Amino acid sequence: MVESVGVGLLGFGTIGAGVAKVLQRNASIIEERLGFPLRLVRIADIDLETDRGVSTEGIRFDDDAEGLIADPEVGIVIELIGGYDIARRLTLSAIEAGKHVVTANKALLALHGDEIFSAAERGSVDIAFEAAVGGGIPVLRSLREGLSANHIQAVEGILNGTTNFVLTQMEQTAEAFEVVLKRAQELGYAEADPTFDVEGVDAAHKLALLAAMAFGVRLDFKQIPTEGIRGLTPLDFEAANDFGYRIKLLAIARSRGEGQAIEARVHPTLIPKASMLANVDGAMNAVAIRGDAVGPTLYYGAGAGELPTASAVVADLMEIAREIRRGGTGRVSPLSYPHGGLRDHPLVPLGDLHARCYLRFTAVDRPGVLSHITGALGEEGVGIESVLQPGRGEPGESVPVLVFTHPAQEAALRRALERVDSLPDVTEPTRLIRIEDDL
Repeated sequence: MVESVGVGLLGFGTIGAGVAKVLQRNASIIEERLGFPLRLVRIADIDLETDRGVSTEGIRFDDDAEGLIADPEVGIVIELIGGYDIARRLTLSAIEAGKHVVTANKALLALHGDEIFSAAERGSVDIAFEAAVGGGIPVLRSLREGLSANHIQAVEGILNGTTNFVLTQMEQTAEAFEVVLKRAQELGYAEADPTFDVEGVDAAHKLALLAAMAFGVRLDFKQIPTEGIRGLTPLDFEAANDFGYRIKLLAIARSRGEGQAIEARVHPTLIPKASMLANVDGAMNAVAIRGDAVGPTLYYGAGAGELPTASAVVADLMEIAREIRRGGTGRVSPLSYPHGGLRDHPLVPLGDLHARCYLRFTAVDRPGVLSHITGALGEEGVGIESVLQPGRGEPGESVPVLVFTHPAQEAALRRALERVDSLPDVTEPTRLIRIEDDL
């Protein structure tokens, strides 16, 4: 009979400190639910001086990561180092040592998941990563277990709190992207280097994991067409509002039916104001999942932060601790499908998408320019629903021209935009934002 399960923590930053706080603050309820204690016995980090606001009394705290992994008191290793190389090496070292692993590192799993999941399967150890997507929202556990009887038809979500905060602020304040991003950094919502967030890479990491769990596909996040939020202007939000939409950075994965290609993409999207996802503001996350039996479901909550993310990490610890107590592992495959059962699957090319779009052209305000733009669209079969030209320019000055299209094939639209952007009176590349009316 297992009297307690020992836990070792690699990485004692914000989330690591949160994990220690949750384990200490909620020790009694955790023990009541498990029937035995879950003990944080060891922490490894290169910074041994910073006060994290949590007691380390009775916990061995040093910079010896390999020693932590080898420690017989440690049954579960938590990887919260972040990044790729060191995290990969230590995760594989823990698996080789027969230790179960909990991580919040979506970038690691998106890039090296195939290697890590294969090693865990061979080593008969568990690897859990609920905190890697959606912070404290139990969306992965819902996909892996609660919805496992369904053919998943679609996963659509706001997966990055930084970009959602920036977009919400731009809409509310009519301020430029750079101004709002700086505020987000000052408030701690954005990193000093926000590239992964604002370019959509973080959302693509998470979507790769969601797609694997939803559809049983082996998907490299680099395959996912990804567009970020740089280049959006207050005018885009004003136009969206006038037509009943809001702009969100969406991660979308959809099945077109058994045996058919999968849609997977990340990009700014106009969605109807009445949509539940449209009303997710600030740094919050939300994921909508539709199954053939369950219908539509929605998961909403804090997608990041010290304690929400720690909540998910500790939940994974508890799940694995139960398996240790039971004397088994792998009650449910980490990706819902056995790792060997994941299959390579084609993605729908962006050019095959058929949707309405919002286009912002920038052109010199002179007679005939608009007809050249609309003519290029028409020659490629792209129908125009409405055209707006906010304000007039001085002679020779460039002005925005806003167009909402009828549904069109994106390949045809792209051909039309190449022609438009080559016109001498068009002075900036056209901004395209897809419209999703059915969310």
